[in-house]
Amino acid sequence: MQQDLVFFVPIVLFITGFAMIFGIRYLINKEKMAMIERGINPNEGLSAPKPFLSLKFGLLMVGFGLGLLVALLTVSSLHIDSESAAAVYFGFLFVFGGLGLIVSYVIEKKWMDELEERKRIG
Repeated sequence: MQQDLVFFVPIVLFITGFAMIFGIRYLINKEKMAMIERGINPNEGLSAPKPFLSLKFGLLMVGFGLGLLVALLTVSSLHIDSESAAAVYFGFLFVFGGLGLIVSYVIEKKWMDELEERKRIG
């Protein structure tokens, strides 16, 4: 009985995946048609530049790298067992990744403030 059901798993997954993709595309198309009926350009604002995206991801990856390095040094120097080491690794990853995002925010904010100041002056 159970072997018969195993045969249907890939089929059900394929059908479900196809239905999900079809449904998402259908709803996106319906939303665009509604925007066109109201006189709104559906492509407006889609390709807005994100000047700090590379900085944000770069600092996030640097934070992850530093988090892994600090976690490795902590685990090896304190001789933490392997069960607790996973928590240390994840903790340091999130802490240093978050610090990378905070640094990215501070740099973006400083740049935006300088840009706003230049606009007010000149």
